[in-house]
Amino acid sequence: MGDEAEGSVRVSDSNGGDHTLNDDQSRQLDIYPLSCYYFGSKEAIPFKDETLDDRVQRLNSNYAAYGLRTCVEAVMLVELFKHPHILLLQVRNCIFKLPGGRLRPGELEIDGLKRKLSRKLCVNADGDGIAWEVGECLDVWWRPDFETSPCLDLPSTVRSPKERTKLFLVKLPESRKFIVPKNLKLLAIPLCQINKNRETYGAIISGVPEMLSKFTINIIEA
Repeated sequence: MGDEAEGSVRVSDSNGGDHTLNDDQSRQLDIYPLSCYYFGSKEAIPFKDETLDDRVQRLNSNYAAYGLRTCVEAVMLVELFKHPHILLLQVRNCIFKLPGGRLRPGELEIDGLKRKLSRKLCVNADGDGIAWEVGECLDVWWRPDFETSPCLDLPSTVRSPKERTKLFLVKLPESRKFIVPKNLKLLAIPLCQINKNRETYGAIISGVPEMLSKFTINIIEA
């Protein structure tokens, strides 16, 4: 599962037990057991069948036409075995992604994230009547070009990055239905497993535990 790193989040439960301590305990985030949520499936959504070179060419063409590619992604936590887990989408049994995606031209960030969450995690586009509670922005990642990995700090030589990705904390209610396209999997992965594991989860996902280090995670008993 991996080891807890220094600077990890503080986790407490409703019995007052602390599992991992952290110096910064200024914020509290309530999370609920995975068993509180229902998971179902719906029709598959289409994916572009393209090579890496084709994808880079398409993204560069879109950049030339529309400018900076802007993306928003959600960090959502649940409890399993007394530990916080993050919800990730798995594509083709090998690629892990945070729920979210690209914004439409002129679309507001929060509106776009809610639209993406409803499209990928709900029966229909209106979100099944349950509003998504989008909280603060946790971090911003940049890509100087589409051939390199995202980074937090742009090199001073890069004046026109090609992609910006903002991560938002999305607080889950005590219960909710997640209806996922058949060609995607929604998995609950322990935070300790993704921590600094760039090889498996990529730069952005593997950095989430550090982003959450400012929070005290409070596990609510079912």
